[in-house]
Amino acid sequence: MATYHSNATSHVRPADEVAAELTIRKIGLSDLRRALQAGWQDFQAVPSHAVMLCAIYPVLGLVLARAVMGYSVLPLLFPLAAGFTLLGPFAALGLYELSSRRERGENATAWDALEVLRSPSFGAMLGVGTLLLALFVTWVATAQAIYVAAFGYGGVTSASDFVHRILTTRDGIWLIAVGCSTGFLFALLALCLSVVSFPLMLDRHAGALEAVVTSLRVAAKNPIPVAAWGLIVAALLVVGTIPFFVGLAVVIPLLGHATWHLYRAVIAIDPDAREILPPPPRAPKPAADFPANLFPWRQRDRR
Repeated sequence: MATYHSNATSHVRPADEVAAELTIRKIGLSDLRRALQAGWQDFQAVPSHAVMLCAIYPVLGLVLARAVMGYSVLPLLFPLAAGFTLLGPFAALGLYELSSRRERGENATAWDALEVLRSPSFGAMLGVGTLLLALFVTWVATAQAIYVAAFGYGGVTSASDFVHRILTTRDGIWLIAVGCSTGFLFALLALCLSVVSFPLMLDRHAGALEAVVTSLRVAAKNPIPVAAWGLIVAALLVVGTIPFFVGLAVVIPLLGHATWHLYRAVIAIDPDAREILPPPPRAPKPAADFPANLFPWRQRDRR
């Protein structure tokens, strides 16, 4: 069933209305493979757009690495780099939009990715994105506390000193075990909260609570496929950091597009559900209104 965005309302749809038209399917590992294949096809169809949207990731990774090395807070490099994956589902909003348009047989351009800003549920998306941001901040603080518990507040003198501490001491092995276990729990929580929440809000204009609850229900009904998806995401992100985070310019759009197709595989929409009409063509905006014209709901509020 093809669904379309609507710009007719400025608020999300009632939770009971959205829930009534959704059915959560039982999926298998083969569905994950098909989602990745479809995501790769989307990336091949609009590679320049996806890379442009995600170029910030390798740049951010390089800046992050330089800042950490320069300020002798090397122990936070891995937690920060790993923690940014918690924000990936929100950062991929534009990629979901591109996959959605290709699914409907529409042309997808770089500017079309910004159409997500016109969605009535964009405020709800910001709410869930803020939740993931809070989770990221909590993870970094927790990682710092674990490091302090292992080695105290003393800094490292060099990269080789840090590697020696981590790999050749008992405290370092404890840090790896506790840190990775804790990071796994944070990643698992973020995955369960967001596995389909952002595509659902974009596609059906669901509220934040309904989207998160649906994601949790998906994870509960498909624990093995969702866990496998988390491992696939983690493995691809590790591969994407080589060399120097540049691979993320391919991995991030691939995972973003694939997440949309995973949502399509696991969520069935009632054929009798009301159609969501496409928005009217965007009217030309005078340059003097920039950047206010990027946020149309603010303009409606002033009327």
